[in-house]
Amino acid sequence: MNKQQTPLRSGFEAATTATEALAGRDLSGMQAIVTGGASGLGLETVRVLAGAGAKVLVPARDPHQAQAALDGMTGVEVAALDLLDPQSIDAFAATFLATGRALHVLVNGAGIMATPLRRDARGYEGQFATNHLGHFQLTARLWPALRQAQGARVVCVSSLGHRQAGVDLDDPHFLRQPYDKWRAYAQSKSANALFAVELDRRGAAHGVRAFSLHPGAILTPLVRHLDLDDLRRVGALDDEGQVNPPPQSGFKNVEQGAATAVWCATSAQLEGLGGVYCEDCDIATLVADDSTGPGVRRWAADPAQARRLWALSEQMTGVRFDCEAA
Repeated sequence: MNKQQTPLRSGFEAATTATEALAGRDLSGMQAIVTGGASGLGLETVRVLAGAGAKVLVPARDPHQAQAALDGMTGVEVAALDLLDPQSIDAFAATFLATGRALHVLVNGAGIMATPLRRDARGYEGQFATNHLGHFQLTARLWPALRQAQGARVVCVSSLGHRQAGVDLDDPHFLRQPYDKWRAYAQSKSANALFAVELDRRGAAHGVRAFSLHPGAILTPLVRHLDLDDLRRVGALDDEGQVNPPPQSGFKNVEQGAATAVWCATSAQLEGLGGVYCEDCDIATLVADDSTGPGVRRWAADPAQARRLWALSEQMTGVRFDCEAA
């Protein structure tokens, strides 16, 4: 297990906002890409990074809709990208690489949650394909720009949902078992964390560090596929059955929810560290798989499992990183 998976006592907390997590840092001269940056937590992440001087590129399936959401933000661009379409990923990355710009921050934040069964053109289950494989391929294609930055960070947005299941390496696409939307989501979020573990192992020697995180429970467009039973399950309903989380539910607002991603992307407290899972603007505690509290489960922080997932991801995507760990 990663010995760095120990809280830093950063001084931040669950109520810390993204602006507070940035701690006044000037990001002028930095280039960021934020997937999922046109809504919810991603939109707030873009707002804070751009407000601190970074140039931010936001990939989106619907660039016109994304542009409308981002209208008025200085230093923010939009481009087309569909994480379920390998050709779209390659085209987006090729266009960015052609600019010759270094990439200092890549926030892999786009995702879908608890959706009905959907398969991409390869037959891959949609949540695993979007949340993990799409970002795996995107990061690989952007690798030259990340290396060029000589100090880049890749931030993978996981979830407390990872607590429900690890990655089923034998049947990740539910070809031999009944589809379970929550288990599919959970394994995709465990995959996000494991991807950061292995990417950091391979990338550290090239100046690329990787982090994963749980942003907190927040009501964003990510919940669009949830019915009332689902919302009740996650504690989002009040006593009258309305979508209005009670104060004791622990839900965050968007400004608080974006804080840990911004902290992972920019904080000097993380210099020299990587491959760790974070929550509430600090490194999370590694806990037993049957734990019911916060922290990262061992199946989402296991270096051996991370290497196996990496090999499977290369096989599934046909994409290899131009990097090897020392």
